[in-house]
Amino acid sequence: MSTTIYLVRHAKKEKGIGDVPLTFEGVKQAQMTASHFRSMSITKLLCSPLARAKQTAQCIAEGIILPVIEDIRLRERANWGDLPGQSFEEFAAMWDHCTKDRDFIPAIGDSAKIAGERLSSFLVEMSIEFPQGPIIAVTHGGLITDFLVHVCSQIELNQWHPHFLKEQSKLVPECSITKLICRDGTFQLVDFANVSHLE
Repeated sequence: MSTTIYLVRHAKKEKGIGDVPLTFEGVKQAQMTASHFRSMSITKLLCSPLARAKQTAQCIAEGIILPVIEDIRLRERANWGDLPGQSFEEFAAMWDHCTKDRDFIPAIGDSAKIAGERLSSFLVEMSIEFPQGPIIAVTHGGLITDFLVHVCSQIELNQWHPHFLKEQSKLVPECSITKLICRDGTFQLVDFANVSHLE
C-alpha cells in the first residue's frame, strides 16, 4: 500500500517578526496552487498552525472543497519572534548553525534532526491513517529540507541539486510542491520544489 503526499511550502509572507500573514502576491500564489490541485482527488488537507501556512491552506481548501486540518507537527523548525528580543541577525545565525550542525538544539525551536524526524513520523502516521491518499501538507521550507535530509541519501538529494546540503536553505521557493510516495514507512522523492504551476 502506498500513499502520495504533496508537501507545499506556504506562499510569500509579509516581512516582519512573529506570525506574519501572506502578502497580496502570496495570496495569488496560493490561489494558483489551488487551481493546480483542483482536478486531483485529494483526500486530506493538512497545515502548520502558523498564519502563512493556514492562509495558504485555506486558499487551496476553497479550490478543492476540503476542510483544513491544523497540526502542530507541521510547524517550522523555528520562527523569528518566538524568542523575545532576538534580532533577525541573531535568528539567522541560529538558523544557519542548526542547518550546519543537525544535532544542535537552539534556544528556541527544534534541531534540524528533530524537525526532520518529526515530519517523517507524522507523514508515516498520515499514510497509515489515510492510505487511499493523496494528501496535501502545507508547511515550511526549512522543515521540508530537514525532512528530506533525514529520509534521503546525499547521493539522491544531489540528483535534485548538486550542492543540496550546502544550499538547502535556498532550494524551496514559496508555494513550491514536493511530491512523495510513502510505502511501508519509506519515502520515494518523486518531484522536488516544483513551481511550474505558478508560471
